[in-house]
Amino acid sequence: MNESEVLSHLATCIDPNTGRDFVTDRAIRRIVVTGNDLLAEVMVGYPARSQHDVLRTLVSEHLKRLPGVGQVTVNVSQKIISHAVQRGVKLKPGIKNIVVVASGKGGVGKSTTAVNLALALAAEGASVGMLDADIYGPSQPMMLGVSGRPDSTDGKTLEPLEAHGIQVMSIGFLIDTDTPMVWRGPMVTQALQQLLFDTNWRDLDYLVIDMPPGTGDIQLTLSQKVPVTGAVIVTTPQEIAVLDARRGLKMFEKVGIPIVGVVENMSTHLCSNCGHVEPIFGEGGGRAMCRDYDVPFLGALPLDSKIRAQADGGQPTVIADPDGAVAATYREIARKVAVSIARKSEDFSAKFPSIKVVT
Repeated sequence: MNESEVLSHLATCIDPNTGRDFVTDRAIRRIVVTGNDLLAEVMVGYPARSQHDVLRTLVSEHLKRLPGVGQVTVNVSQKIISHAVQRGVKLKPGIKNIVVVASGKGGVGKSTTAVNLALALAAEGASVGMLDADIYGPSQPMMLGVSGRPDSTDGKTLEPLEAHGIQVMSIGFLIDTDTPMVWRGPMVTQALQQLLFDTNWRDLDYLVIDMPPGTGDIQLTLSQKVPVTGAVIVTTPQEIAVLDARRGLKMFEKVGIPIVGVVENMSTHLCSNCGHVEPIFGEGGGRAMCRDYDVPFLGALPLDSKIRAQADGGQPTVIADPDGAVAATYREIARKVAVSIARKSEDFSAKFPSIKVVT
């Protein structure tokens, strides 16, 4: 038995999170054969802290099927790398991947989905930041239960606040709660760029941006100037919501930003008294959109008063009820997002030195 035989055998072992074998995914980083004993080191390219034991057992049991194998040891780890963004836009130092969470219209639960996505990625072992890009209606300070003014050590840049293990920045930290933002488009887009580029984000695997609803100046400017790895579209099953979500999806396609997938929020309503399940906003709108545009369906979330109450109380579902069914759905969505990003091409721009021609 040699390393080549072991790798050939592992080529038939499928990672349940990616649907591909570990060899194809280049997750097998080391094989050591000592007599009949085996050591395998597996490194996945997505955050999967809750999956390490599952993957360790899966690979171990698969290796034990080799004829004459003795003791099997499998180590599982994870490493998140930077991936390619839209052409002509450079990555921001300190941020490996930027994921925007967007919707065509307001009221579909985009912000709640964004914050739980960020917290789910962090729960799986990633370093995560949250940028609240909704200048007119910042909601992340309340949802994350964090307040105060960001510090500035040099008078030019801001230090992000922290909540539930993630770094956070929002215009809501810089204005009074009741102060309306009566700014025109150029002022808003400039403010957003400052919040992103003038914040000292610290070694983030993922920055999740909670986008404002719509497809106007703000979205277009961010799409052209911010290095976005991928976009998550949030909709409800309702036809009018899906109609606007389709517009948002097409906007990202036009500016060269890949669609990671679609989340169908408020998919069904579960009565808290009798347990009756009813699709009050219709059925299948998000899935139909995915079929029409050939993009992944990331998952469906219920219309549940607990989700609303937990977000309003500064303890989003992934934090308030980490072992519950809804939190499990958010974590599954987060893994699908991370796996989709892991399959993208690696970005090498930061690894090449700048070239100067001296005459």
